[in-house]
Amino acid sequence: MAGYRDGVHDLGNGALAYMQDCNQGSGWGWSNSGLITDHEESVLIDTLRDEKLTQTMLNKYRDATGLAARDIGTLVNTHRDADHTFGNRLMEHARIVAAEACAQGMRELNPDVMIRLLENRPEGVVGDYILQLFGPPFDFTGVKPAMPTDTFTGRKDLKVGDKTVHLIEVGPAHTGGDILVHVPDNRLVYTGDIVFLTNTPIIWSGPHENWIAAIDMLLEMDVDTYVPGHGPVTDKKGVAKVKDYLVHVEKESRARFEAGMDVMDAIQDIALGEFEDWGGAERIVANVLYFYRRFTNDPTPINVPDAIRLMAPYAERARKRAGAATPAAPSGSCCPH
Repeated sequence: MAGYRDGVHDLGNGALAYMQDCNQGSGWGWSNSGLITDHEESVLIDTLRDEKLTQTMLNKYRDATGLAARDIGTLVNTHRDADHTFGNRLMEHARIVAAEACAQGMRELNPDVMIRLLENRPEGVVGDYILQLFGPPFDFTGVKPAMPTDTFTGRKDLKVGDKTVHLIEVGPAHTGGDILVHVPDNRLVYTGDIVFLTNTPIIWSGPHENWIAAIDMLLEMDVDTYVPGHGPVTDKKGVAKVKDYLVHVEKESRARFEAGMDVMDAIQDIALGEFEDWGGAERIVANVLYFYRRFTNDPTPINVPDAIRLMAPYAERARKRAGAATPAAPSGSCCPH
């Protein structure tokens, strides 16, 4: 859906979305959130990448609804990534709900990792890229995310006033504990990072088959509106584009793997076609690395710092090809996104 701007959007019938960088799809860490209200109850869907950004978001929700943070009784985290959880401490008064796998990932995700990467970044292209990912305006100083207080596996239903909200676990996919937040009364789903729009998906966990199955589930739902983890609010056509990307990269990776091409050569050889203009195109690096591991049944997870170092020169070459005057920020949220 075109025309979305940053800030709060009233989606009707007590559902709202908070959008960041929604039209450009560029910039690691610029994620979306949601708020569901009915009668005197409310649920927040995700916090943001640091506490300052999260406080701004909460202030804007208050301005739009009259609900202060303390009035929101439940927070749902759609997955473990920093840009969906690092503001949780501002909601530590609330019940915090997540998939058990998400909670485990959150316990393993240390904000100090980003600080150390910034402090120890090398000179040159890789250092510049790390600065884009973790530098200002993001501030991880003192961040200590509040952990989930209520975890589940499979499915969990919440009541928000008279509304039933379905939490549906679809991970491991993008990460180990992805969930969808389905609000039937609004014909709406908050997808977390199962949907990136105009913003390149990245497979940190996999298997990708689970991700594709989650997209198929979304497409089969009796739903009109989807709030993605990144990018503008969309419809079924937008959701289907994410599947198209994943299928394209798998197909192109497999062809080169079966031809005996080295993984780094394959990364450079794959043409992104209609997805070339999506933010964070350099994520093809991590995705092809994932598929090559998948084709050889290698269970070793992607090392995030190593992937960042490999993505940096790809992003720089893409920037130069586009003739950009200044470095373009990559898309999504890290450590991971």
